Amino acid sequence: MVIESETDRSVPSLFEENRQVNLKETIVHESMKLFSLNGFLSTSIQDILSAANTSKGGFYNHFSSKEDLFFQVLDEGRKIWRKKNLFGIDEISEPVDKIIQLLENYKSRYLLDAENFPGGCIFIMFAVELGDARPHLAGEVQKGFTGLKAMLKRILDNGHSSAAVYKGIHTDTITEIIFNGMLGASVSYSVDRSRDALDKSINALIDYLNKLKK
Repeated sequence: MVIESETDRSVPSLFEENRQVNLKETIVHESMKLFSLNGFLSTSIQDILSAANTSKGGFYNHFSSKEDLFFQVLDEGRKIWRKKNLFGIDEISEPVDKIIQLLENYKSRYLLDAENFPGGCIFIMFAVELGDARPHLAGEVQKGFTGLKAMLKRILDNGHSSAAVYKGIHTDTITEIIFNGMLGASVSYSVDRSRDALDKSINALIDYLNKLKK
């Protein structure tokens, strides 16, 4: 007679639990890549199932709908954005140097991240395609852009209660220049995939900031 212990009975359930977690992560990751390449609207559920090597049952076991998946991909994309772009920022004391590091990260660690975003910045893709077709989803994406602009200004103001000034230029103006430059570089890179053009775009912003320090 074989007596099954509690530990023995728990092993299959733990294995299944881990397998399900891994499947969910795989679906999110593969969907993020597909959305980056083709957009949310042009990516079908079947495209996602094929990329994740799963079935409709496997998909709907974790996501109630494609829109539910969208929000989870958006959340994961934001986590990756913060990890990639904010790397090393806290170790820098000067506000302008913080922004320069952010731009370097944005170019080298984020926009060139073909593993997660082979088609370029997923947030740009969402913003372009969802504006009229899915305004409630576009609104969620817009929150990220609003947050980025606010963060740039907060860093430049460096804790001052009112807008700081660099070389006679208010941080509102500098923020707009950097923000729009980052978006422009991202859009251009998504279209032409030119590393040289990306370098020139980001380096032009860095040169601008360096002049503000002199």
